[in-house]
Amino acid sequence: MSETVDFDLGGVVGVRLVDAGPADRGAVARQLGPIEKPLAREPDLVLRFVERLAGTGTRRFVGLDDAAFDEQAFLLLRGKHKSRAAVEVPFERLGGRCELLCERGMAAVPLLVPMINFTALAKGVLPLHAAAFVHRGRGVLATGWSKGGKTETLLAFLSRGARYVGDEWTYLTRDGRGMFGIPEPIRVWSWHLDSLPELRTHLSAGERARLSMLGFMTGGMGRMTDGGARHASAATRSMNRFSALLRGQMCVDLPPERLFPGSLSTTNGSDTAPAVPEVLLFVMSCDAPEIRVEPIAPEIVAARMRASLAEEDLRLASCYHKFRFAFPERSNPLFERAAEMRAELLTSALSGKRAFEVRHPYPVSLPALYEALEGVVA
Repeated sequence: MSETVDFDLGGVVGVRLVDAGPADRGAVARQLGPIEKPLAREPDLVLRFVERLAGTGTRRFVGLDDAAFDEQAFLLLRGKHKSRAAVEVPFERLGGRCELLCERGMAAVPLLVPMINFTALAKGVLPLHAAAFVHRGRGVLATGWSKGGKTETLLAFLSRGARYVGDEWTYLTRDGRGMFGIPEPIRVWSWHLDSLPELRTHLSAGERARLSMLGFMTGGMGRMTDGGARHASAATRSMNRFSALLRGQMCVDLPPERLFPGSLSTTNGSDTAPAVPEVLLFVMSCDAPEIRVEPIAPEIVAARMRASLAEEDLRLASCYHKFRFAFPERSNPLFERAAEMRAELLTSALSGKRAFEVRHPYPVSLPALYEALEGVVA
């Protein structure tokens, strides 16, 4: 295998696969979305695939099956959903141009998106945990703590003709005048489909059947355990745990182009003018029954999102600490300054935005969410 495959994230971070098999190429494409494009510049991250990592000397573990190191290299051993992986990561060079050695056959490259985010940060571009879209020509950025309602806001507006920019991660230029995202699949839950029934037409027959079966099973278990909370037996508690597990599977991951045909604002920010974020929505769920929308200072949003982004960075930071444990003499100055860099970029990128705090019940009616926000967005 000698073919190279390139991915270009907004013209900012370039990723090149070397000697990747079809399965490896597909795994990376699922993580990054349809941003495959030949690079006209040197890549920032090179992922070189091999059958087995050779290693030098005895492999010593840091955490159980989580990371390891030998005489020369540090390795990540756990991928998505704790799946088996083996990737040699030179943490001391991350943020600049570096090469990762990857064993073939992984379901996903561990920490690929966080490493891309760190590379973008090192270049002065802010990775923000946010959904973004363009509605009637105006760019909108919806951010907040994980599970606060960003995807719900995105779905509500996409169903009314808005164009998709990003869902999980959106990238802002330092001056806050440009944004682009990773066009990864949108996770749509069963209750989203109940709120927007027209979305069901974009599901395959198999996906609809799977969700119906899971709904039937969880509903049946709920009826069997009704009234049993006070005298719950071990069997009832087990059924409740299993029912909760099933509810956690009542979702489908759908590419935005399939869910809303023609909805992509850009397929790749490197060859099209980026969307301009004009309205900032700071979204969070609450225990009140109504949706409330009130102005908020963008500086307050920036201050709160520093904590949110630090939380999102914990896994990468943990692996960096394990790398320092393995090699105390090696360090990455950019990692030591990451929090300071994020704070500076948050302040500069969000400054001057029209910002609104959005509180909503959970689950929220998506049509009602659109009605509450359409005025401030427009």
